[in-house]
Amino acid sequence: MAALKGGDKLEAALREIAQKVSKPGTLRVGFLEGATYPDGTSVALVAASNEFGTKRIPPRPFFRNMIAAKSDEWAPAIGQLLPQNGYDAPKVLALAGDAIKGQLQQSIRDTNSPPLSPVTIEKKGFDKPLIETAHMIMSVGAEVK
Repeated sequence: MAALKGGDKLEAALREIAQKVSKPGTLRVGFLEGATYPDGTSVALVAASNEFGTKRIPPRPFFRNMIAAKSDEWAPAIGQLLPQNGYDAPKVLALAGDAIKGQLQQSIRDTNSPPLSPVTIEKKGFDKPLIETAHMIMSVGAEVK
């Protein structure tokens, strides 16, 4: 049977990693509290109206589609980021949050279905759904608490 030397060092190193990784933290990505349009309208309300639709606006599920397409990548990415960042969980969550924020912004840019109505295109002057002033896309936030 093989003997393991330095077991105390290994145990201490694992304990240190466990302490770093176990720091509490919650990552939130999306349209966070306080994000408003200049007129005071909540960006989250406008985003939800676009995501789920209203009586006058068809659903354009940019958020759900991004989660469905990208969420399988998040855990492996965090797994790679942890050792690269000294197992600093809050730092890794912040890095992951920035990446997911970018994915959400890209999903907003990429959403083009259903197309805008001809009346809306004429009013806006272009045919890109979800982007009128770019305020919503610029309001995507990420935070670690």
